[in-house]
Amino acid sequence: MSLKELDLENVTYFDLNNQVNIPKNNEIQLDKDQEALNAFLDENVLPNVMHFDSLQERLDWMFDHRFLEREFIQKYNLTFIEKLYTYLAGEHFKFKSFMAAFKFYNQYALKTNDGAYYIETYEDRVAMNALYYADGNENLALRLADEMIHQRYQPATPSFLNAGRARRGELVSCFIIQTSDDMNSIGRTINSALQLSKMGGGVGINLSNVREAGAPVMGIDNAAGGVVPIMKLLEDSFTFSSQVGARQGAGVVYLSVFHPDILSFLSTKKENADEKIRVKTLSLGLTVPDKFYDLVKQNETMYLFSPDDVEKVYQQPFNYVDITAEYDNMVANDKIRKQRIDARSLEEEISKLQQESGYPYIINIDTANRTNPVPGKIVSSNLCSEILQVQTPSEIDNEQHYTKLGSDISCNLGSINIVNMMNTNDFGGSVDTMVRALTFVSDSSNLDVVPSIDLGNKEKHAIGLGAMGLAAYFAQNKMYYGDEEALDFTSTFFMMLNYYSIKSSMGIAKERHETFYQFDQSGYADGTYFDKYVEKNWTPKTEKVAKAFAGFDVPTEQDWAQLKEDVAKYGMYNAYRHAIAPTGSISYVNDATASLLPIVNKIEERQEGMIGKVYYPAPGLSNETMPYYVSAYDTDMRRVIDVYAAAQEHIDQGMALTLFMRSTLPEHLYEWKNNRTNKMTTRDLTILRNYAFNKGIKSLYYVRTFTDDNQESGVNECESCSI
Repeated sequence: MSLKELDLENVTYFDLNNQVNIPKNNEIQLDKDQEALNAFLDENVLPNVMHFDSLQERLDWMFDHRFLEREFIQKYNLTFIEKLYTYLAGEHFKFKSFMAAFKFYNQYALKTNDGAYYIETYEDRVAMNALYYADGNENLALRLADEMIHQRYQPATPSFLNAGRARRGELVSCFIIQTSDDMNSIGRTINSALQLSKMGGGVGINLSNVREAGAPVMGIDNAAGGVVPIMKLLEDSFTFSSQVGARQGAGVVYLSVFHPDILSFLSTKKENADEKIRVKTLSLGLTVPDKFYDLVKQNETMYLFSPDDVEKVYQQPFNYVDITAEYDNMVANDKIRKQRIDARSLEEEISKLQQESGYPYIINIDTANRTNPVPGKIVSSNLCSEILQVQTPSEIDNEQHYTKLGSDISCNLGSINIVNMMNTNDFGGSVDTMVRALTFVSDSSNLDVVPSIDLGNKEKHAIGLGAMGLAAYFAQNKMYYGDEEALDFTSTFFMMLNYYSIKSSMGIAKERHETFYQFDQSGYADGTYFDKYVEKNWTPKTEKVAKAFAGFDVPTEQDWAQLKEDVAKYGMYNAYRHAIAPTGSISYVNDATASLLPIVNKIEERQEGMIGKVYYPAPGLSNETMPYYVSAYDTDMRRVIDVYAAAQEHIDQGMALTLFMRSTLPEHLYEWKNNRTNKMTTRDLTILRNYAFNKGIKSLYYVRTFTDDNQESGVNECESCSI
């Protein structure tokens, strides 16, 4: 029997899994999930995995049938590969839930061309990842295999899925490009969006430099179309383009809140928007300088500035002008056309749209730049709002050639499973292995289809090592999400991650005698980045957290001082090292909670296409851990922001922070709701956004709302970016 002949009406695993959601004697039937897992392996997987008489036969068959590339395998001898496979088999890996096995075999395991048989197990996929990313280094391959088989490290979906495959997309997760105020640049942007979507990555595009609707063109008034027509073109481009037909392209456009098209930009996502302007699949984000928060706080009128005039006055694109510093000068300058708007009215429009659609994402752009140790300016972000890197603008002639090549951004992502990482016997060694795997993705990516992306990748060697499973760690160690111990753990964990990733990047620079572009002008080189670590003790403050880290080498002020000296001497290879991406399917495979967020439900319900509903118990759910697992929808979002702020202190880029709200909020969750309606209002979202800003949060992802009829709205899972 093959997978094609499998009668889904008669398999037992779906029914067993569904029983997890049916209480028996007022208790969750967690044992049914294990029964479903065993049934799935027995009925679906084991009878349908292709078998070979030897590893050599298996590899030859996969080469001959174009399932694997030969080149990376040929960097090793067969004896070593057999040793690696023997090691993996000896670790006796087992999936921990039905969802974990189901997701892996449905989304990641290689199948025959007709889909009838699996030709990979989990161990096979781990082996191919380890061999591919080690690039012939046997020691590194063994280390990577160890990290992945124990699920301490998980490459992002594009990397894990495509590593070693002969027919594959790129390993990179997402990209960020920018547009200048001319037709050549706009045309190039659309072409780049098509090419990057074909490679499988989500694309972020900043349109803030484009002149507003009604602005003059060549002296003719009311000639410019503004940003909305470009948005429509981009949406159609992403819809058209896909990675080998596997999934539709995905993109986000960002706009400054000081752009004159801001209201029409937001209107494109309204449910009652005219079809001529409405965008259905394109995501929206705003770049928000400090000045906007100040104007709202003071209840003042704000001015929106024409990007064309600003560029003429400042001799640089609108994106690159520090609006907070120059705002008063721009208001007073008669050469800059401007429009007036009430700041609080705009703030309410943002909240209304978030309540209705979940958009826009928010990038606190001054916060991002204030803490950025790399020379240059951050102007935009990616599809999931966690990538924050410097860019430089390009100039393009009428033949679509670059007269000045700027640098743009690619995102290479992977994630640590925090629960399992806390069981490692070498925290620093584990981090070094992960940094080297991600660095290989950066070094080996072929991105010359978009030269500005290619240049940015070669200059920065940027990676994005993130994390997942934080809520699971809290629950399994009896910490309440957002309490003192949870914040102490979060700060300590990410401080250590920061320290050891810098140490690893320094080690790579030392080995290769190469640093990232303009390292000598960075806060790493002059030592200012390290000041807060040298001047303050960041070791655990609570007894429980101190005990949790007792077996680790937790960096002290002296360790940081030594690292500061080493970095000044040898440099760093990676300009950026960390970003907390959303974790989607891969968190299920790892039996981890998503990213740093609380759980949505103790038993999560997933709609799996034609199959129907599948249920996923929270990792480690038991009578003991159940009180510590509280739904995100019943959690004060300030506690979530506090946890993210504790991590943000040590994360050089951003974090995909989702806000979870109910249409009717739980009683007494927010004190400002006392003696008011419990219905969620725009005021609630405004307060939370300002709280996040004041806590130093760089970016906010979408808002998810659980409605009174038990539906989720405002949800747009970031398939291209999520790990």
